Amino acid sequence: MVSDQLLAKLNDQMNFEFYSAQAYLALAAYCSSESWEGFSHWFIRQAEEEKAHGMKIFHFINNLGKRAIVTGMESPNNEVNSLLDAFESAYAHEQEVTRRIYELSDVALNEREHATYQFLKWFVDEQVEEESTFDSLVQRLRRVGNDSNALFILDADLGKRGAVPAAE
Repeated sequence: MVSDQLLAKLNDQMNFEFYSAQAYLALAAYCSSESWEGFSHWFIRQAEEEKAHGMKIFHFINNLGKRAIVTGMESPNNEVNSLLDAFESAYAHEQEVTRRIYELSDVALNEREHATYQFLKWFVDEQVEEESTFDSLVQRLRRVGNDSNALFILDADLGKRGAVPAAE
């Protein structure tokens, strides 16, 4: 049985995933304003992925016979100065997501709420991939610096990111 504390934390994480989608849309808007359409496209896809993560938690809560509570959110960071700044900001955000998922998993484990703990394992595994992806992109951007040819190639490459699967 899911405790009130665990339910509150699940709802909080669901809303943080929706906030993450907004944060990535803000970064997409920056990229688009600088005519980096491939980078913008990549962040839009990332926003769609985060929304799908929020919906995954939404459905889980409802499947438990509980009620998902959607709340308002603060405005995301709209002040970035470069592509590198955007991706460093996103990487730090993903590290915060990981911290929150671990904390949520600890609560589920401590409460011996095995179904929730098993559900959260997918998110734990997902965060390994998320952090690795962002770390790799930060490293690539640091490597190319202001080389316009390399940035053009990276922009074209990131513009090929496909659609995100719908939430279960």
